[in-house]
Amino acid sequence: MLSKFSTAAVAATLSLAASVALAGAGDYAFEPVNPEMKKGDDVTLAVRLTSKQTGKPVPDAVIFKTRVDMAPDGMAEMESAVAPLPSKEPGVYAFKTDLPMAGRYQVTLSAKVQGEPETVTGKVIVKAIK
Repeated sequence: MLSKFSTAAVAATLSLAASVALAGAGDYAFEPVNPEMKKGDDVTLAVRLTSKQTGKPVPDAVIFKTRVDMAPDGMAEMESAVAPLPSKEPGVYAFKTDLPMAGRYQVTLSAKVQGEPETVTGKVIVKAIK
């Protein structure tokens, strides 16, 4: 027979296991580090990947697909090349791209997060100013 303490410990363990099992790709969010930057060539654009459950940054994700375009301003065909840069802090992913004109740009990302079987995808809007 289990003591009250043992019963509580088992219940807590099962609850934790259930919450971990229910985690999914939708439990993560990308956000811009700087939502506004100067337009130009070779702009450094950085995004933070966080866990919605903990609010903490998610380090060591593998970003395998990126796209930068002007879809928010109705010009999705205005796409810029994107190159990854080394990360300066855990959970922040930086890229070099061109933002040739003032306006809003959409950054679309796909990532693999350790322990998450689903692909994490997100869209972030940044604004290029003169």
